[in-house]
Amino acid sequence: MRSDWTTEAPVKDRRVRRSRAALMRAAVELVSERDSTAVAVSEIAEAADVSRQVLYQQFGDRDSLLLEAAQDLVRRELLTELPDDERTSLLALARHFAAHRRFYRALLTGASAFAFTEALTSVFLPLNRHHLGHALRDRLGAPEIEDLATFLTGGVGAVVNAWVTDGPDPLDPDGFTDRLMRIRSVVTSMITKEAGR
Repeated sequence: MRSDWTTEAPVKDRRVRRSRAALMRAAVELVSERDSTAVAVSEIAEAADVSRQVLYQQFGDRDSLLLEAAQDLVRRELLTELPDDERTSLLALARHFAAHRRFYRALLTGASAFAFTEALTSVFLPLNRHHLGHALRDRLGAPEIEDLATFLTGGVGAVVNAWVTDGPDPLDPDGFTDRLMRIRSVVTSMITKEAGR
């Protein structure tokens, strides 16, 4: 799927936007092709048809480029289309990670794994905080909602990471969504039961 590869933060100069988009696209494609983040800066720059200097000016280093490319991919392809229905949104998440498995697996098993996990947490934590705050505002205070959102975001992140890195080939988004929904049902009933005491 080819789409606009611009980042969330608007960049005024059209040439800068184009070169950033080309660098992120090249990074995702090369990492996906090789199943590894061990791609030379010069190769990414060459594939994007820009100089290495441009890559360094715009991202600082390869790992920062990879993290920005991953966050951009999630924002563009996943977050902009997440429906309100929980099963449908979990299925969209599973399909997204399955479609880009090689890229995400390389990030999750490479030197940037911790930074990548932190970046994804920063993307998904506000969503979980919002949903939990809405659902539990009458039962839990803000600190407890924040703790629960952090706990659930980290837990689901760990499950998704294990599925992407170690799951059977090919990944089964529907089956994985069913698993997540069963887990969600158990956790929700436990939270509701405990919060009602």
